[in-house]
Amino acid sequence: MTTPGLLVLGNANVDLVLGEVDGWPAIGTEVVVERSEQRAGGSAGNTALALTGLRIPHRFIASAGTDPNGLWLRAQFDPVSSVWIDDAADTTLTVGIVHKGGDRVFFTTPGHLQSARLDDLLSRMPEAPHGHAYAILSGGFLMPAIAAGTVSLLQELKAKGWRTATDPGWPVEGWTDDNRIAFQTWLEATDIALINAEEAKGFTGFDGLDAAAETLVSTLQADQLLVIKRGPDGASAYTQDAITHARAPEVTVIDTVGAGDTFNAAFLAGLSENSTIEAALERGVATAARAISTFPRRYA
Repeated sequence: MTTPGLLVLGNANVDLVLGEVDGWPAIGTEVVVERSEQRAGGSAGNTALALTGLRIPHRFIASAGTDPNGLWLRAQFDPVSSVWIDDAADTTLTVGIVHKGGDRVFFTTPGHLQSARLDDLLSRMPEAPHGHAYAILSGGFLMPAIAAGTVSLLQELKAKGWRTATDPGWPVEGWTDDNRIAFQTWLEATDIALINAEEAKGFTGFDGLDAAAETLVSTLQADQLLVIKRGPDGASAYTQDAITHARAPEVTVIDTVGAGDTFNAAFLAGLSENSTIEAALERGVATAARAISTFPRRYA
């Protein structure tokens, strides 16, 4: 099998999305919502689904439980593009509650992601097919063993010729000292860091995004790129010397679950096709905007 120029590694799980709710209900009450959808999810999973929707060749490597949910999860992905690792555990389930305006909160069971093994990923990583191939590792904070071995994983990807990107997500325990240290080591080890505005502020401890971005940029090496996803305000890319911004189109939001992961897919696809950073940013925000404003989701 020919290795495509995009490699996606990380978390896939079952998502159950419910909404909309206006405020948070009182304990003991029952709320009827207008819409529900069970779909494949997880940060890496959402990126792979977006690449499939965009008809962009890729390789997706992830684990799933051996329970019925795991069988269902596998079936949602392109079998030609996917490499599955069997995990003898219940498949992780995330319930996403969508609030009016598109904001959301997640409830996630530990499941198979807690037992995901670093060696399983290392043993399945292919050599990069060419010099502008990109590999993204997503959802590290949900997978303890992967989190502990993220630097080694990124180094191995680089040794195999991949340009690396990472989107670790929000730490379940919050921004503890240990999580900040881990996050910083991942930023130092990757070529491209893909984070959202809340993660940037949470990691740096600043309430303002400009101050948070300035702090993060000060840690960049000459060949590194930082991308901050700003939701309805688009996305910004930072190097040591330059800032590039792309505005998001105005859309009627249905739900924002997976918006940043969809951005990652289109942005890295653009870079892999030798687009400029500006063009890749614009492609990313346009694709994410289309995804969050369509039901069922459309990417292209």
